Amino acid sequence: MKKLIAFGLAAVMALGLAACSSSSTAPSSSSSQESSEASGEKIEIEFWLAQGNNVMDLVNEEIESFNNSQDKYHVTAIQQENYVKTFSNLQAAIAGKTAPDVALLDTAPARQLYEKGALVTFDAFQEADPEFNADDFYEDFAANGIDGDTTFARPWYGTIQIAYYSVEAFEKAGVDPESISSWQDLVSHADEFKAAGYDRVWEPMGGDSKNLIDAAFANGAKILSDDGKTVTINTSEWVEVWEAFRGWIHDDEIMETKWNGLDDWAYWYDTIDDVIEGRSAGYTGSPVDSVDFDFNVIQPLEQFGWNDNESRPWAQTLMLVMPDGNGDEKQQGAYEFIKFLTNPENQAAYTMLTTYPAANKKVVEVPEYQQFLEENPVAGVLLKQAEHVSSYPVDPTGGKILDELNIAAQAVELEGKSAQEALDEAQANAQIALDEALSN
Repeated sequence: MKKLIAFGLAAVMALGLAACSSSSTAPSSSSSQESSEASGEKIEIEFWLAQGNNVMDLVNEEIESFNNSQDKYHVTAIQQENYVKTFSNLQAAIAGKTAPDVALLDTAPARQLYEKGALVTFDAFQEADPEFNADDFYEDFAANGIDGDTTFARPWYGTIQIAYYSVEAFEKAGVDPESISSWQDLVSHADEFKAAGYDRVWEPMGGDSKNLIDAAFANGAKILSDDGKTVTINTSEWVEVWEAFRGWIHDDEIMETKWNGLDDWAYWYDTIDDVIEGRSAGYTGSPVDSVDFDFNVIQPLEQFGWNDNESRPWAQTLMLVMPDGNGDEKQQGAYEFIKFLTNPENQAAYTMLTTYPAANKKVVEVPEYQQFLEENPVAGVLLKQAEHVSSYPVDPTGGKILDELNIAAQAVELEGKSAQEALDEAQANAQIALDEALSN
């Protein structure tokens, strides 16, 4: 952890000048220019975000670089408790007309504010910006901030769960990790792993339905019908996958999911400990897990596909938005700052520190990041994984479909309930919620 943090912060120092030079200011309106020049003061830009303290150190370095790179704007970051708090505080601030100029939100809250007309869209700014190129950003990340032809948020970074395996377990079992491209490939070696002394071939991370959703997406499963009017979480594509995991966990006993019903992260660390301490050959988890890993002990892989289909895990995206109501000058400054944060140099510094995959594809052109790729195998896996991911669709119910999937996942993984029964119940409840949302 400390090694990566130091590397990331050092990279910010090294990249500061390059980052400054790569962000040019797009032209503002003439009235805005005259106003700021007449006052002789910098326009204050407020940025709300929830990040850990070590990441905030990096963000503050980048903010300082932006502030020193030009004479028109001054950005101040206001650290929030978490993403949920950011959203609730932002809603209150918008209602009270005291909203910040930039905020970092998860995908669903960003879209919710856009649909309420509370965000400034990016289109006019991007059209006036000769340096903007939509192709610079991973399509699946950017899509989370686009509605038709309107861009209402810009992706900062994503998170995609990946596979981690025990080097020793695969060596003892005589299994080549590069030969595993599907879940079927993995479980076909169950006898070898058992013979090598591993009680569990794999441990999908518990706590919610995300791992099961990822596997179902690889099988072509969808959340909603194409017309958005029907919840489709109990189709054969879903049931086949979820029932397979139920069997592997409860019948074959080659997998296990830990979940204690509490949001205390104990289940997460218990899962990782099983791999480190030789009880499981691998698990599926977050990119951030790797900051504490010895890569001689644990190595990363892309998520596994389903039969002949490649993996298409759910790529969650953290979005930068511009709340409306603060005036043209501040909106232009907010855009310039967001442009700065998402340039390749700053994206490189952020992903080197956190391991979260960058939204800007040009990060691979940054020399420091190229070196990082050679030293950190997770970064390379994430780049490959980002090329084939899925986006969770816009949910008109405000998250009730996902709530039902989480309930069903716990029933299948922990109780051994049949996938068909659990998903039928989830679909019925989710459809009621969707019908209500659409009728309103």
